[in-house]
Amino acid sequence: MATKPGPPITPQGMAALKARYDHLLGKERPEIVEIVSWAAGNGDRSENGDYLYGRKRMREIDRELGHLSRRMKIVRVVDPANQPTKDRVFFGATVELADEDDGRKTVTLVGDDEQNADEGRIGWHSPMAKALKGASVGDLRIVRLPGGMKEWEVMAIDYA
Repeated sequence: MATKPGPPITPQGMAALKARYDHLLGKERPEIVEIVSWAAGNGDRSENGDYLYGRKRMREIDRELGHLSRRMKIVRVVDPANQPTKDRVFFGATVELADEDDGRKTVTLVGDDEQNADEGRIGWHSPMAKALKGASVGDLRIVRLPGGMKEWEVMAIDYA
């Protein structure tokens, strides 16, 4: 049985996951281990704030390291520059949209791990990304948003 490909992520998104993992493992965790070791040597641990906070933070770091490790193993790096069909909206596309009032918006379809609406990066499985998949310049797409339905026209597609 063939395995299903993992969720897509851009090369930049994968680099960001790796950088976060390396920072936690190589810098932040060793610093917390040092604080906990120092605090443990100070006697009564039940009332030692440095020790209690350090242990709590170490558990949080270990949980995040585990999550990042699992994600990096399953994601599939997809370079938008290698998209064979650049006249349609697919993963990695930067799309300029206009609504019925000619309000403009630019979004980039990225992996769900790297989405950030404030920066115009929308997750591959978001309602807007689903509505835009396969669209060409001039196509109208209706998107169901929390505030209701909204129609967008695809003005430009770029895979820079």
